[in-house]
Amino acid sequence: MSLHLLSLNTARVQALATPQGEVRSGIAKRGRDGAVAVGTLGLEGDEQADLTVHGGPAKAIYAYASEHYAFWQTVRAQAGVSEWGQVLPWGSLGENLTLSGLLENEVWIGDRLVFPDCELIVSEPRYPCFKFNAVMGFNQAAKLMTQSAWCGFYLAVARAGTLSTGQPFELLAGPREVGIVELFKARTRRAT
Repeated sequence: MSLHLLSLNTARVQALATPQGEVRSGIAKRGRDGAVAVGTLGLEGDEQADLTVHGGPAKAIYAYASEHYAFWQTVRAQAGVSEWGQVLPWGSLGENLTLSGLLENEVWIGDRLVFPDCELIVSEPRYPCFKFNAVMGFNQAAKLMTQSAWCGFYLAVARAGTLSTGQPFELLAGPREVGIVELFKARTRRAT
């Protein structure tokens, strides 16, 4: 299967209403057109509100599989927060890169995603929080992500450059010692 970047998404930090009150967040990502610069700390024009859990050199970019979007559209409709068949726009899960052809169970810490003008290295899974529930519109979203292990993964920037929607990329295997799903399940078991 070919690997492609379906959507390149960024957001500025803004207010997000949650059951815990209003918080600042950069989770509301939206697609970008054209080439976007990639530096050590991520994509030009993207912001994170809480740098203790998002952003920084090891978590500069967040990637998510487009293949999981149908599930999220369905559970949002079941929860009554969207209409049946309502399309969930790319970036809605807070990801910078919406990828096609690469699932969490095929990714290991240290693997490299090589794009025509940029190279990224897999650093860790994404762990959902109350902000994910808020942006999905229902309180069980983080729990469903934890149960499915459809968490996506963070990327560090190995070679700065640019990224553009529609670009193909190649997955180069790293040491293949710790998988994304394995690490995600180990950590979320301890947290629950």
